[in-house]
Amino acid sequence: MKSFSLNELKKELQNLPASELADLCISLAKYKKDNKDLLGYLLVDSFDKPGFVLDIKREIDNFFLELKSQSNLYLTKKSLRKLLRTITKYCRYMGDKAASADLHIYFCKKVKEPGIAVHKSQQLINMYEQQVKKIKTFIGALHEDLQGDYLRELEEIT
Repeated sequence: MKSFSLNELKKELQNLPASELADLCISLAKYKKDNKDLLGYLLVDSFDKPGFVLDIKREIDNFFLELKSQSNLYLTKKSLRKLLRTITKYCRYMGDKAASADLHIYFCKKVKEPGIAVHKSQQLINMYEQQVKKIKTFIGALHEDLQGDYLRELEEIT
C-alpha cells in the first residue's frame, strides 16, 4: 500500500470542520510513517473495506511472486515475518475480525502453494501453526453464520 503524502492528508482533513483538528493530525502524521498510513486509511480507504482488502491481497500476491525466486531459507523466513507484520498492521487499522481472518487465511493459502518449502524449517512450520491459531481466534469472535464459512476455508488449509 502506498503512503499518502502530507499534502493529500491535509486536503482530506480540511474537509472536516475544525482546523485545529487538522493541525493536530498533520503534526502527528509528520513524524511517523505508521501514523500517516493510519490517517490515510481512516480518511480514504475506510469507506471501502472490501477494496482495501483486495489491495492488500494484491500486495500479498506480488510479495509471493518475488518470494518464490528466493532460494535461501533464512531470507524466506525473514520475508514472511515482514509480510505478517504488514498484514497485522493493516488488520489493526481495519479493526474487523472477518477481514483479519480473511487476510490470514489468504496468507496461509499462499504459503501452502508450491514454491515455498515450509516443511524444511521447523520455524516456518511454527509460524504457520501460529497463524492457524490466530485465525481460530478471529473466527471465534465472529457471528455464527460467518463462523461456518471461515471454518470451511480453514479446514482447506489445514
